[in-house]
Amino acid sequence: MTNRSSDKLLALVSEYQPDVLVTLESDIWWQNSLSSLHDDYPYRVAKPLDNLYGMHLYSKHKLENLTVVDLIKADIPSIHCDLILNESIRIKCHFLHPEPPSPTESKVATPRDRELLLVAKQVSPRQEPTIVTGDLNDVAWSPTTRAFRHKSGLLDPRVGRGFFNTFHAQHTLARWPLDHIFHSAHFQLIELKRLPSIDSDHFPLYSSFAITSELASQTKG
Repeated sequence: MTNRSSDKLLALVSEYQPDVLVTLESDIWWQNSLSSLHDDYPYRVAKPLDNLYGMHLYSKHKLENLTVVDLIKADIPSIHCDLILNESIRIKCHFLHPEPPSPTESKVATPRDRELLLVAKQVSPRQEPTIVTGDLNDVAWSPTTRAFRHKSGLLDPRVGRGFFNTFHAQHTLARWPLDHIFHSAHFQLIELKRLPSIDSDHFPLYSSFAITSELASQTKG
């Protein structure tokens, strides 16, 4: 939130041209600083907060069934929506930033764990294309993350490819993979990449996916 290098983020957006951009810990300053994106990203969700839990969503594709909710604690929001690629393909998206266990925030992991497992329960009965992503404040090998994957049935594209440590950007010798993206079997990974620093404590994470041929064939005709 206190980072003011919006120019570095805008440069990366210009270079990579993501279909969807999610910012975390973004306040009203960041909302105003990224207003130049509005023409390219006509579908947006703004939840500016000054408590390190603000969240903004920018999309080139239409959003439906949109909800912004505090799943566990007040003023710790998450965004849930359907991303409409075309008339036949819609993707259920969940954008999360649960409260971490730390001496300055939650003293135990319970709120984070409850939020992750609540979303896993919502995802598990569904057979539609699904993506869950965000700063989950948890490492990929923790019991909670493993339980999330088991209950949700979602895939972790990092498996067999690396850790993609995104935090802490300023501490070269102490970094962890706290930023995650999980997806249903409807997708095939094209690229997963940690991007250069934008002067945040987290590195940006870029991911690119293709719709599987099975889903594409189902949507034709």
